[in-house]
Amino acid sequence: MSALQSFVNIFNVPDLRKRVVFTFLLLAVYRLGAHIPTPGVDPAALNEFFRGTAGGPLGFLDIFSGGALRRLSVFALGIMPYISASIILQLLTVVWPYLEKLSKEGEMGRKKITQYTRYGTVLLSVIQSSGIALWLEKQQQGSLHLVPHPGWSFRLMTVLTLTTGTIFIMWLGEQITERGIGNGISLIIFAGIVVRLPSAIFSLFEQIRTGNLSLITLLFVLVFMAGIIALIVFVERAQRRIPVQYAKRVVGRRVYGGQNTYLPLRVNTGGVIPIIFAISILQIPYYFSNFVGADWMKKVASSLSQGQPLYVVLYAVGILFFCYFYTSIVFNPTDTADNMRKYGGFIPGIRPGQKTADYIDTVLSRLTIVGAVYLTFVALLPEFLSGGFKVQNLPGIGPPLYNILPAFVTQGFGFNFYFGGTSLLIVVGVAMDTVQQIESKLVEHHYTGFLKKSRVRGRRF
Repeated sequence: MSALQSFVNIFNVPDLRKRVVFTFLLLAVYRLGAHIPTPGVDPAALNEFFRGTAGGPLGFLDIFSGGALRRLSVFALGIMPYISASIILQLLTVVWPYLEKLSKEGEMGRKKITQYTRYGTVLLSVIQSSGIALWLEKQQQGSLHLVPHPGWSFRLMTVLTLTTGTIFIMWLGEQITERGIGNGISLIIFAGIVVRLPSAIFSLFEQIRTGNLSLITLLFVLVFMAGIIALIVFVERAQRRIPVQYAKRVVGRRVYGGQNTYLPLRVNTGGVIPIIFAISILQIPYYFSNFVGADWMKKVASSLSQGQPLYVVLYAVGILFFCYFYTSIVFNPTDTADNMRKYGGFIPGIRPGQKTADYIDTVLSRLTIVGAVYLTFVALLPEFLSGGFKVQNLPGIGPPLYNILPAFVTQGFGFNFYFGGTSLLIVVGVAMDTVQQIESKLVEHHYTGFLKKSRVRGRRF
């Protein structure tokens, strides 16, 4: 069965066809809103300002807004406030007994937590939009001010516009999740990233035409990107399957249990969240340097810019730390061991209870090391190949030692990667999840999906 026939099968199922069309319509609405400018901002000065700060910390936030931040449209905040609120609520669930109790109350508790997440999204949107309004009033590009007429009218209008835009995006994501093909928030981020792919392709052809990029370099980059994508697909589906056996139980005339199953532990439990945490912390000095304006703060922000040795070290350490931190929050080995013992389950060769919890914790810790190294590699490698690492700024690295190093170590290959490490993780992960959901819908209606023999399965690790 060809891939083309699989796409045709999508439109042969009425329910799936409606969901796909509905999803595309809402994504089109999202992309339309990303081009509606916020009142009170000079678009020409803003465009020049972003060109001057290309590759800076604002580029990370621009990824999640789908380019709306660069244009400062009504969707400039993107979906980041909702993501931040969701992560905060997830962290508070561990330390706040009230939220922990809600998380265990099933559907009603989930709806209550979702409601709190919406409130948190509004609060964070107001705070972030207020900061953006104050920051914009202080910026200028040459002789042009980004805000020609600053004041409270501009601030209130900006806060109202950007907060409303974020709430609308949140509503679009929820509608796609409920009435579309699912993963609404992820698909919105996905659409914001891939929508700029055609312009990147035209830019490549322009660089080849002008001689700024050779065909050999382009071929190398394409092979490299294909290899990174293959690595992401392999690791994101990799699992460590711990065998679990359930003893037989007789309840009345029925016999329960007696089957063998497994406990799947993902290699990359945290997904892209550790990268978001790490880079958000590293961006704090940059934001403070714009507001404070002190020379020492600007020096700190400069030493934490992309490619600097301190940035690379702290970025890697931050990813490693947040991988362990987030995994410890979302997965509790003690609760898992208690639930297994409650239903008569045990790991062969391991005593139930605390011994089982310790065994699961040990396996999970080893997997987290692999996941952290993988995330660090994927996040830093595109930056290294693009601009290199500025090792010449390290103390004791003088011209003699600096001249010995290969040029690609300090300068990279000079190719501006369209997809960075974070973007690749998001695009590939969302694409795999979406294909898997469509695959399950097709199989339910007795259609052959995108895979010939079986559905997407996790790899054993």
